[in-house]
Amino acid sequence: MNIKILLVEDQKLMRIGIKSLFNDYPEMEVIGEAVNGKEAIEKAKLIKPDIVLMDIGLPDISGIDAAKQILEYNNNIKIIMLTSHINEQELNASFVSGANAYVIKDINTDFLMSVIKMVKAGAMWLDPKVVPFIRDKHSGIIPSRQLSRSTFRQNHSNLTQREYEVLKLVVDGQSNSQIAKTLTISEHTAKAHVCNIIQKLVVDDRTQAAVKALREGLV
Repeated sequence: MNIKILLVEDQKLMRIGIKSLFNDYPEMEVIGEAVNGKEAIEKAKLIKPDIVLMDIGLPDISGIDAAKQILEYNNNIKIIMLTSHINEQELNASFVSGANAYVIKDINTDFLMSVIKMVKAGAMWLDPKVVPFIRDKHSGIIPSRQLSRSTFRQNHSNLTQREYEVLKLVVDGQSNSQIAKTLTISEHTAKAHVCNIIQKLVVDDRTQAAVKALREGLV
């Protein structure tokens, strides 16, 4: 069964661009679009999407307020917040509103599709680019108790030193080609390391590997 998506974005070109991303992913379908918060609330009630891709900065009410009202009506709907910048207040308010994910708009397309699938399955997700920011700000979104690097190594001792280095770059949101440049290795080798990490951490993709590393305190 397709994942049904309501896309909420006030900028026409951005909305068209985001919608076009789904052309190569037949298991997902944009069944509705909204250009402001009030329209998003009305359409969510009418078409009952699985996922709402919600821009935070809307021209009437904010995406955060719209999310609250949508979830008050139907808390089975999952909300993924989209933003072009990191704002501590909006970040906290997004999760307080009941949102399931907070995503920076320059996210890799495959990464976004993986996030949608994870959220549909009940997971919560935080863009890795936000993690250093919120830790520096002590916002409390990430629990203060983290496993030490040595404890993480004990739990995942089958990862090599190079695989740890690659995993940290995956958490930072780097693509295989970016990892290759950072570590001065071939893109083929970088891809092989990522595949090994996914297998060893017993996850389905690089997004889940990043989430697991964050949860267990590697970064």
